[in-house]
Amino acid sequence: MISDTFGTFSIGGDLPVRRLGFGTAQLTGPGYWGPRGERADAVAVLRRAAERGVTLIDTADNYGPGLAEELVAEALHPYPDGLVVATKGGVVRTSADAWHIAGRPEDLRAMCDASLRRLRTGTIDLYQLHRLDPDVPMAEQLGALDELRTAGKIRHIGLDCVTVRQLEEALALTDIASVQNRFNLVDRSSEDVLELCEARGIAFLPWFPLANGELKGRGQLALAWLLHRSPVLCPTPGTGSLVHLEENLAAAELRLSAEEMAEL
Repeated sequence: MISDTFGTFSIGGDLPVRRLGFGTAQLTGPGYWGPRGERADAVAVLRRAAERGVTLIDTADNYGPGLAEELVAEALHPYPDGLVVATKGGVVRTSADAWHIAGRPEDLRAMCDASLRRLRTGTIDLYQLHRLDPDVPMAEQLGALDELRTAGKIRHIGLDCVTVRQLEEALALTDIASVQNRFNLVDRSSEDVLELCEARGIAFLPWFPLANGELKGRGQLALAWLLHRSPVLCPTPGTGSLVHLEENLAAAELRLSAEEMAEL
């Protein structure tokens, strides 16, 4: 089991999760396109993560595309009590190198329905807008997600890659339960967003917690730093390897002194 020394964080006030979760992007191929390896291997990693006490699984509809969500369902459905599955919508993929932001309300509704089918669930715990669409008013995008929440299709709303100003604007429109921005030991450009999340009790799920492999050799230290850095940080490192999964989860056992944190 994962150490509970760092405690849990309650996403949206009613979804308690162990703060060290698991991300599914690395279960897909280069550019998050197609499979990475054998499907059975990806399923085994997901099941082992849950066995080891991971309670936050972070995925997205465009990983694969669609493949990562299907793997989550194949490995973990029916979902055990206490397991929180977060996914994302708002980006359409047409190749390994092509990402298209699609934030029109009709697009978001269709994407959410597709995710519900792939995940084999009636309600998505945390549905995150993968990117704000600059061509669609924020109120329309969040309004669509509000409608999905009212309909019971999603439980909480999250945002990905936002500035402080955008987050403040979003909070004036609706409740926001999570933010996913790039944040790690060597990239702290979203420090101001983290501070706002701390002030408002919003979960911060840092993407590229290992700096897209740059911190791989120091992965446990980098993950432990995140867990020490703020109680709202919920890193979800991903891997397709059972060995690397165990290495990542062992980061919860590391204890960093105040002096070590200051040095880092």
